[in-house]
Amino acid sequence: MKLNSSLRILTYISTNPILRLRHYSLLCDPHIAQHLFDKTPQRLTTLKQHNQLLFTYSRNNQPKEALHLFASLLRYSLPPDESTFSCVFKLCGGSFDGTMGRQVHCQCVKFGLVCNVSVGTSLVDMYMKTESVDDGRRVFDEMGERNVVSWTSLLAGYSLNGFYDYVWELFCRMQFEGFLPNRYTVSTVIAAMANHGVVDVGLQIHAMVVKHGFEGAIPVCNSLIIMYSRSGLLRDARNVFDKMENRDWVSWNSMIAGHVTNGQHLEVFETFKNMQLAGVKPTYMTFASVIKSCASLRELLLVRLMQCRALKSGFTEHHSVVTALMVALSKCKEMDDAFSLFLLMEEGKNVVSWTAMISGYLQNGGTDQAVNLFSQMRREGVKPNHFTYSAILTVQHAVFVSEMHAEVIKTNYEKSSSSVGTALLDAYVKVGNISDAVKVFEKIEAKDLMAWSAMLAGYAQTGETEEAAKIFRQLIKEGIQPNEFTFSSIINACAAPTAAAEQGKQFHAYAIKMRLNNAICVCSSLVTMYAKRGNIDSAHEVFKRQKERDLVSWNSMISGYAQHGQAKKALEVFDAMQKRNMEVDAVTFIGVITACTHAGLVEKGQNYFNSMINDHHIYPTMKHYSCMIDLYSRAGMLEKAMDIINEMPFPPGATVWRTLLGAARVHRNIELGELAAEKLISLQPEDSAAYVLLSNMYAAAGNWQERTSVRKLMDKRKVKKEPGYSWIEVKNKTYSFLAGDLTHPLSNQIYSKLSELNIRLKDVGYQPDTNLVFHDIEDEQKETILSQHSEKLAIAFGLIATHPEIPIQIVKNLRVCGDCHNFIKLVSLTEQRYIVVRDSNRFHHFKDGSCSCGDYW
Repeated sequence: MKLNSSLRILTYISTNPILRLRHYSLLCDPHIAQHLFDKTPQRLTTLKQHNQLLFTYSRNNQPKEALHLFASLLRYSLPPDESTFSCVFKLCGGSFDGTMGRQVHCQCVKFGLVCNVSVGTSLVDMYMKTESVDDGRRVFDEMGERNVVSWTSLLAGYSLNGFYDYVWELFCRMQFEGFLPNRYTVSTVIAAMANHGVVDVGLQIHAMVVKHGFEGAIPVCNSLIIMYSRSGLLRDARNVFDKMENRDWVSWNSMIAGHVTNGQHLEVFETFKNMQLAGVKPTYMTFASVIKSCASLRELLLVRLMQCRALKSGFTEHHSVVTALMVALSKCKEMDDAFSLFLLMEEGKNVVSWTAMISGYLQNGGTDQAVNLFSQMRREGVKPNHFTYSAILTVQHAVFVSEMHAEVIKTNYEKSSSSVGTALLDAYVKVGNISDAVKVFEKIEAKDLMAWSAMLAGYAQTGETEEAAKIFRQLIKEGIQPNEFTFSSIINACAAPTAAAEQGKQFHAYAIKMRLNNAICVCSSLVTMYAKRGNIDSAHEVFKRQKERDLVSWNSMISGYAQHGQAKKALEVFDAMQKRNMEVDAVTFIGVITACTHAGLVEKGQNYFNSMINDHHIYPTMKHYSCMIDLYSRAGMLEKAMDIINEMPFPPGATVWRTLLGAARVHRNIELGELAAEKLISLQPEDSAAYVLLSNMYAAAGNWQERTSVRKLMDKRKVKKEPGYSWIEVKNKTYSFLAGDLTHPLSNQIYSKLSELNIRLKDVGYQPDTNLVFHDIEDEQKETILSQHSEKLAIAFGLIATHPEIPIQIVKNLRVCGDCHNFIKLVSLTEQRYIVVRDSNRFHHFKDGSCSCGDYW
């Protein structure tokens, strides 16, 4: 009987065109529904049939067909009703077509349906989705009748457009006006708080969730998971997830995304497995998140596996999945495969996929390919967004940065987008244009913490400590909370030679107060700062107390010991890295070879260089070759240094020839010195170092005629010799001295102290080394010149102005001469003072008549 009844119903439907239309509309088959609608006589078509087909198009995301049907409805003179307009507004909002939405709004006013609560709510939703926030709010305010759905649409709109402060304010007002929130309202507000990062308010809402009995509602729980995950409270997110009796695909995706965001990659795969065991089918969002985790791990095998799984599940044509795969392959250095996927996207390419491909090339050293893609992207009419500009501005070329700056100004991203302004600022810093960086910084309207930190980093890079400190004080005054990266930047600025000694300690204390002193980047900056400020013991203390160390921390400690001539300790740190199976990089070996250089460990340095290439497969850069040339040059092995220069795959730069020239002067190899000077002058004709070193080499050999010729060439080319300065800080004030300086208020006492020292030191065997005065004058005059060197004046002042227990710290802009080195050793013995001198090459620690360099520098 039941079978016969069903057959009769189907027969009736098949013979009635209106019922057939309704039947296929409910089955969501728009093609059959449209075909039947077209065959139905116009006199029989009613508003109901139009609406049914309209809803079918809406469910199948076919806005063009739906709007065409709406236009035909008006042509048939069928007056639309509330359901029609609600559906059309939804379609306009979904397709982000604000222009069409306004036209439909006019029709709605014409038919007098704008006051209907359902229509008004859809209208608010449409304007919010098309970024017309003011118009959406105006419609809401003019609604005669509102319900909880209206309020939820308004809240969702403000959240969607980033006005998170308004969301909480309106949520409170909604309840004040007597509207009780439902699960969707609460879910919307929690999502807004998650995006805003206001976890305190989110906790209040969670309490409200429990109070109103919404803790079992899936949308609410999903929003809570997202909020806690984004706030780094993954344990709370997991707690909500585990307590859910029923979970949908959004719940699983939210939990997986939370693990990805917080770097818990093993948990990502565990949750992904459990999702499938629970019978929930992964969506394209699931694959996009899991592939992102594979990218973070840089595990190519996992990426390939997920690519196969996505292909099997039919998601390899989905834009989000393809883009995630491109990013993952780029991070695994598989640029050809990434580009192949990009080409296969054909019509599906959008600004996200273009940006992903450009970023991939930039991360893998393909600057030319990235720039070409960026140009092609614009030719194809795809407008770059703030992510695209932020990526392409990492290209370090002065002319290109200026061109990008002009384009950014045209698009108004310089002022309106803090991320683009920050990237532009950073680009100018990296090409050495700090003045334009400052101008960009001043034009950023809404400066976020990243912008402030970038400006700090810029001043740190140029050694402008006072300007950096001023920026830091300004951001505090603006009420911006510094994070670990801000402290890292300001502490790096305090590592400059001209920075006040106590300044770095003050920022260290501030970081402790803010409980950021244990952050890895802050610790690494502190190690570097203390090492560069001559306090290697404090650097080691910070390093020793680090609970967690990254590669930068280890490299900072190795480089610190290397610069202080403590090669044994530097190599011990390197050995400790090896025992812990720590990854090493090119910077690590620069520190290790430098340590060998300053200690004269030629054979060890050579072995480390070979190990870098053969064992660690690190290709040597120009800096590595420069270190090796310095290693051989200081040891007097000039022929080996020349072999390196002739064999390396790069044309030798100014640093290489300057190193060789300095060694040729020390070891009195005139022929090689002349070659090095000639090459250096051709590269940097206005740098005084080549002329001075060459003339001094001639003077040391007694070739005064050649020395005079070099000096005349300097005068002819208007090249000025860089004067030797020495700085000393006493009671937070820095004093600078030139050779023979008489400008200091205590000059009489300083020279009196120097005379006293000279007499006392001669009694213990000090003899001025007049061979280091490269002037053709009497020895007595040479002794006078030697006695007035800037570092001697600074030390004499330090002895007068500081307490005997306080170490004397001197900074010299040039290499300390041999006579001053001997002089300071004896002063440390006779005066029983600890003296630290930082010259252009390294640190010298003088104590009890000896130097940490072992007279090898």
